[in-house]
Formats: sequence, C-alpha cells, structure tokens
Amino acid sequence: MANVPRPVPCAACGRPLPLQQGKGRLRRYCDARCRDAARRERARLERPGVPVVKTFLTDERRHEYLDGIARVRDTAGRLLAEVGQDGGGPLAAVAATRDLAAEADAAMEQAVDQARAAGHSWREVGDVLGTTRQAAFQRFGRPVDPRTGLAMSRSVPPGAADRAVAIFAWHDEGRWAEIIDQLNDDMRSTHSPELLARGQAAMASHFGRLERIGEPYARQAGDDAVVVVPLHFEAGDARGMVRFDSDGKVAGMAIRPASST
Repeated sequence: MANVPRPVPCAACGRPLPLQQGKGRLRRYCDARCRDAARRERARLERPGVPVVKTFLTDERRHEYLDGIARVRDTAGRLLAEVGQDGGGPLAAVAATRDLAAEADAAMEQAVDQARAAGHSWREVGDVLGTTRQAAFQRFGRPVDPRTGLAMSRSVPPGAADRAVAIFAWHDEGRWAEIIDQLNDDMRSTHSPELLARGQAAMASHFGRLERIGEPYARQAGDDAVVVVPLHFEAGDARGMVRFDSDGKVAGMAIRPASST
C-alpha cells in the first residue's frame, strides 16, 4: 500500500511529493528528471572520478528534449493510474491531467526548438500544427528585442491565461461591467457596454453561439503579455486575443477567424 498521510520530500531534490492513497508503489521522486539525477548520483558515488553521462553521444539540447519526453510519459502513466479503479478519485485525476497538459506543452516547445534548429521554417512548423506560420511563431518563437538586442522573455504574469478565458466567457454572457473593470484607462475611454454588445451581436451573426473555449496559450510581446484563446462557435472557429500591459490591465482585445493571420 502507498498510503502517505503527510507530504514526504523527493529523494533527489527535496521538494514535497503529492500525497498517495490506495495501492501502488511508494513514490520517491518528483519525475523522471529527479529519478535520473538520483541514478547518476548513485553511479558517481559507486565509481568516483568516472563520468556517468556519455556526453559525446548527444548534446545538451537533445538531453533536455529526451528528459521532457520522459516526463510526459511518466505523467501520462500517473494519469492512467488515477483514473483506474485504485486511483485517488476525480480530483486526483484532474490534477494529473493538469500536470500532463503542462508537461505536454513543455515538450511541444522543445520539439519546435528542435525542428527550428534542424532548419525547418515557421511555415513548415505551422503546417504540422494546423495553423499559420505567424501563429506558430507567436506561440513558440524567441523574438529579439530591437531595443536591446536580447531575447525577449517568454514568461507571462501568473493567471493571465485564466483571466483572458474569463473575459471571453463574460463577453459571451453579456457581463460588460466585469470586462470594463479589467481595462486600462485608454481602453476604458473607447469601450462601453453598448460597444461590447455590438461586438457580441456581430460575432453571433457571423459564427453563431459560442460552444466551447479551448486551451489558451500566453506569450510575452515586448513589455506586454498576450494571451490567445481558441474559441469554438457552432458555425466556425475563431481566436480571441487579450493583451495585458505591465500593470496587469487589459490594453487590447480582439476576436478573429481562426484562419486569419
């Protein structure tokens, strides 16, 4: 039995591990990376002075890519265990699904980096992903800030994606006050409940009712954060965009057909 009544530390990095209940082997490591690190440390102690990783076989980028694939595999196995008969219940399955989505996103970024390093164009990457080259670049590219010559950060403020999803849910429900409360001063000066309602009516006439909101993705755009939200209507798909300024306020919003660049 793997019942663990309180958090225990990972045997490699020391971070607390998730609680375990029911049958199954006792978990000792966070993920494949920690397990591999522990294995290498054991080998180092057993054979001091002898390298435990044959670095001449593969470069660091490939190591990172393979680590990412291993983490996806392990997290998928965890999800299967959670939804099985002896799993930890629906909430544990939700947590495992969340972690799998995060690992899959990280693996996707690494795979795109590998493809670009191998000389494939953004158009080719976009074709594989079923999107445009611009959309592929906006999601996975590493643009350089012309003001500094440095790579722009890909990190975005925590919660930006969830806020963007909420804004489009409010737009569909006609909750204009909540949307306006998120706007910066420039946006407030040009947007009103009447304007937002006209936009909602225009979208309904073109696409029909909103049936589902897809998984958002966020990126840094200069000093702002941009979140793209797939919107699935009864008569077609669209992409919603929300731009957050450095103060966390909405500096731009748009809804365009999914095929639009």
